[in-house]
Amino acid sequence: MPDFTLTSAPPLAGYKRSFGSVTLQAPNDLAIVSVAFPLGEEAAAEKAVKTAFGVALPDVGKSGTAKDASVRVARLGIDQAFVLFTHPTPDAEPYVAGKFKGKAYTTDQTDSWSSLELSGPDSRRVLERICPLDLHDSTFAINDVARTSMEHLGSIIVRSGPDTYLLLSASSSAKTFLHAVETSIANVL
Repeated sequence: MPDFTLTSAPPLAGYKRSFGSVTLQAPNDLAIVSVAFPLGEEAAAEKAVKTAFGVALPDVGKSGTAKDASVRVARLGIDQAFVLFTHPTPDAEPYVAGKFKGKAYTTDQTDSWSSLELSGPDSRRVLERICPLDLHDSTFAINDVARTSMEHLGSIIVRSGPDTYLLLSASSSAKTFLHAVETSIANVL
């Protein structure tokens, strides 16, 4: 009997395409770990985030990065955050759990989300066609994060730079999400 080895791969792995003034790509080896903070233990969790990653726990709707930009902590709710970082092996959750030393609950979300990074001077114009949020600089600043929908798909958007956005959507609809962003690019450029 043949010996087979299955290797997990993100649904959009290797995707990178330039469209004039914007680039759309699937980040390589992006790990996503959900962190939930125990009720009544918020202060300990905040300290654990700072100790683990060198970044203060951001306010809800904000994200922060480690000084070396290797880790982003995106605060999605009062008691929930995502830890986003490059991690090539399928053991991201134990890595993060070990950093928290029991001060938070962790769940690996890497396989649940597909991710795209949209960058370039026309990125906001592209997103304005499919995202109902006000993405103007005065409203959605660098390091802001929000749950929203793009087209009909539930999404999370992080503004990671002046003209750069990290987009997350369910991995089960990754190709549909990619098509929606590509279509918006085609309509803008």
